[in-house]
Amino acid sequence: MKKILSELKTPFLATFVFIIICGLFYPLLITGLGQLIFPQQANGSQIKLNGKVVGSSLIGQEFTDTRFMKGRPSAVNYNTYTAAQKADGTYKGVASGSQNLAPSNPELKTRIEKDMASFLQANPAIKKSQIPTDLMTSSASGLDSEISPASAEIQIPELVKTTGISKDNLQQIVNKNTQNRQLGFLGEPTVNVLGVNIAIAEKLNLIH
Repeated sequence: MKKILSELKTPFLATFVFIIICGLFYPLLITGLGQLIFPQQANGSQIKLNGKVVGSSLIGQEFTDTRFMKGRPSAVNYNTYTAAQKADGTYKGVASGSQNLAPSNPELKTRIEKDMASFLQANPAIKKSQIPTDLMTSSASGLDSEISPASAEIQIPELVKTTGISKDNLQQIVNKNTQNRQLGFLGEPTVNVLGVNIAIAEKLNLIH
């Protein structure tokens, strides 16, 4: 019995030490460094207006007001639901993901045709062939906060009409919220939709 306990002592102590190091000290260290060096990112890249959190630069939102720029389609509705949808069971809780429909799936074709018709109706000056691909395709998460510069710029003519803001000013807003390639060569340039719409709201004095 003594021999068994003696042999169990080392693995037991090793397990205890690693639990303390990996389960307590390491998480506290990384959390502390994150808060110290990257506090904005560590707290979810929150965007605040007048001290109130209105969103995150990493998570998209649905915008139905014609004065605001639109993002990509979302299979999870950007996790936003009305009180009625919660009451009738439509709201299933926090979700992230896509429909994973194959190109041959008729449901995908139907969804794209519906979204395309809606976009063309809202942007009558745009031709079908001019619509950038990312405006008609949903992201893998369904929470994408960004669109391509082409998708942002193609919406500017209609935003000029609905907001009364000049084309030059809207272009400046888009440029200000454009993230270029990381290190100059990684990824593609993107435009943060929430950032653009907050700037539009400020121009229209909708934020107090």
